Amino acid sequence: METLNNIVLTIQNYMSNIVLIICLVGAGIWFSIRTGFIQVRGFKEGMKRTFGGLFSKKGEAGNDGMSSFQALATAIAAQVGTGNIAGAATAIAVGGPGAIFWMWVAAFLGMATIYAEAIMAQKYKQVGEDGVVTGGPVYYIRAAFKGTFGKVLAAIFAVLLIFALGFMGNAVQSNSIASSFHTAFGIPQWVMGLIVAVIALFIVTGGMKRIAKVTELMVPFMAALYIVGSLIVIFYNWRNIPTAFYEIFVGAFAPDAIAGGAIGATVKLAVTKGVARGLFSNEAGMGSTPHAHAVAKVDHPVEQGFVAMTGVFIDTFIVLTMTALVIVTTRSLPLSYDVVEGGYTGAALSQYAYSLVYGKGGEIFIAICMFFFAFSTIVGWYFFGEANIKYLFGPKAVKIYAVLVAVCVFLGSLAEVELVWNMADCFNSLMVIPNIIGLFGLSAMVKKVHDDYFHNFLPNQKKKAGTK
Repeated sequence: METLNNIVLTIQNYMSNIVLIICLVGAGIWFSIRTGFIQVRGFKEGMKRTFGGLFSKKGEAGNDGMSSFQALATAIAAQVGTGNIAGAATAIAVGGPGAIFWMWVAAFLGMATIYAEAIMAQKYKQVGEDGVVTGGPVYYIRAAFKGTFGKVLAAIFAVLLIFALGFMGNAVQSNSIASSFHTAFGIPQWVMGLIVAVIALFIVTGGMKRIAKVTELMVPFMAALYIVGSLIVIFYNWRNIPTAFYEIFVGAFAPDAIAGGAIGATVKLAVTKGVARGLFSNEAGMGSTPHAHAVAKVDHPVEQGFVAMTGVFIDTFIVLTMTALVIVTTRSLPLSYDVVEGGYTGAALSQYAYSLVYGKGGEIFIAICMFFFAFSTIVGWYFFGEANIKYLFGPKAVKIYAVLVAVCVFLGSLAEVELVWNMADCFNSLMVIPNIIGLFGLSAMVKKVHDDYFHNFLPNQKKKAGTK
């Protein structure tokens, strides 16, 4: 077991420190150039469609898909997870406050990548054997590469995603909920695991309509709760806000020149930890969120591309940044050097930062937020896995998959198994490769669909609006 764990760790370190940064940053730069930096030009439209959909009840989810906002809510449910609480803290603890700057850079580039993912998922979505609309990387990978290579690459992606997210990933999320509730309230971990597993099974067996309804209601609430709770802490320490931004920007290029950076932080650590954690947090390029964006009911694929970009912005520039600013403005790192070296990172470091203002309430606040973040991720990741189960085995296998996910959720709550956590990270990393290969294979199609919207669809829409 120890040997297997060491092998997995070696692969994961190589992937996260070298391969992923090259693949994901490269894809972000490539699709930014190909689309004329759509993350800037399309930002206003994305915000308009997102927050317009928040108050619109049009387009209830059904076999023919979800509304655009429901699809985004399902995507954000998966994106905003424990990484927003634990991931940011770990990046700062290891790479210093400057890691946050590189998270922002990764997110900016990732917005172009997820734009490409969303429009290709829309372009190649399918109606399954059960009459339900489905889509995702397996379909656009097959479109990019005909024949055996495409089939094999798509199958590899599907298997990696099912294990990375559906099974091991959801076990990890469940463990985060159970451990945080045990810390805050003393509830036995197995009890929380059982509760989470039962609720999750009830939701996911209700199909697309129930999943969409839950994420549509949960995501705005959990985001607002975390943002308000974080802003209170940040403004309580308002005198440290200018210093915090100074440390973030200077620490990105000269970590040793500022106070409050992690011990031994270097530019390399700031870049690698910031980029890696940022990309994993918003999932741009991983191939997960396209499953949600594929089923959105829109008039043109690019319309959902705009919305998908907003998801990355909300995840990284808003939610993840809240965690970062809380840690830096509360001066948690200088006060906890000894504890950081002893493993006081991740969610524990976040709890420490919030407790400096809320006291014991900080642990309770993080536990509640962890529940919403991790539980919504379980629902989102289940949905992504289901699409790939259908692709590999057909609709009849979905019920078995749902039960297996519930079992993994329960077992994951019992204890933190290092091998399971490391394999989840490793499989997460590996699934990026077939997805990015598929996207690059469809680079010309991304450009074609993108141009069609701006040169044909949009002018026609304006003409129709002008004649009414």
